[in-house]
Amino acid sequence: MSEYKKVLVAVDTSAESDHVVSRALEIIDGNVDVLSLMHVVEPVAAAYPIDAYAINMARLQEEALDIARQRLEEIAGRFKIPSERQLIEVGPAAARIRETAEEHGFDLIVIGSHGTSGWKLLLGSTANKVLHGAKCDILTVRVGN
Repeated sequence: MSEYKKVLVAVDTSAESDHVVSRALEIIDGNVDVLSLMHVVEPVAAAYPIDAYAINMARLQEEALDIARQRLEEIAGRFKIPSERQLIEVGPAAARIRETAEEHGFDLIVIGSHGTSGWKLLLGSTANKVLHGAKCDILTVRVGN
């Protein structure tokens, strides 16, 4: 039996997300009732220069959120995670994951990591940023190449 009572699985909604969720379920002995799924949408405005006045940022952000919700629902559906435990947040990913874990009393965060080489090493990965400052256990699941 797992010692974890509330597990937050942060996914990027890529094809590798299922692997991250599956690994989390292994850790908690398949008890989907203690698992919540989260995806963070980065603010769209951060991707455009400040003088991009011709772009409707609010509409772009709403479209990004709609796509994220759809993808998260698909992943959650495969693992039978109910909608009340599917979380979508907007903001810097690592900070929102840490804040959500603390606000809701999660005792484990599970997140995928592509490892630390090349640009990821120089810039830092989301998983690495979550690790620094989190107040609960973190499991990073190796994904990709």
